[in-house]
Amino acid sequence: MKKISFLLLVAATAILSSCNYQKNNSIKQADLHEGDERIYGDGPDAPARQLAKQYEATPEDIARAAALRVKIYGE
Repeated sequence: MKKISFLLLVAATAILSSCNYQKNNSIKQADLHEGDERIYGDGPDAPARQLAKQYEATPEDIARAAALRVKIYGE
């Protein structure tokens, strides 16, 4: 009985001590790309302009991707 009550005490202590775990698990640091339109686009919540660049797929690229898909996943 003494052993069970000790284990319950240890478990309760562990549970209660983990309540504030994520509050101290952060770091404040300066944003190196603040205001960079290439990274942030029109604003911090806007999609990046560098993602807007699209490339045309050549037939060689399509064939290579298909060959890799067969090699990884099989027929």
